[in-house]
Amino acid sequence: MNEENLKPNGRGLNRIARATECSIKGLKAAWQNEAAFRQEVIMCALLIPLGIYLGETGLERALMISCLLLIIIIEIMNTAVEAVVDRIGIQRHILSGLAKDLGSAAVAISLLNCVLVWGFILVG
Repeated sequence: MNEENLKPNGRGLNRIARATECSIKGLKAAWQNEAAFRQEVIMCALLIPLGIYLGETGLERALMISCLLLIIIIEIMNTAVEAVVDRIGIQRHILSGLAKDLGSAAVAISLLNCVLVWGFILVG
């Protein structure tokens, strides 16, 4: 069997180009379909420059920015879980609800993590 057939996005630079296209499509879809994603991106756009300004060391700046980006990452993963659950069916099922609740909990914990990191850095 040809190895190319096992790699639908190709190999080498073609794979990188295709992966970039898929990532851009995903970001556009999240922006268009998820109010929480838009709110979190706007929050990051405001807070990242503030984190750069308020962080006293490179490590503090990196922590302040990375915890903000983690929120975006977790929100995208939560949206992906919700999309898969909704694709499976619209009927209520305990496991569907659990999957969505767990995704939501992950977002909430990432937000709490960000508050803690910023708090520890700014307060002392």
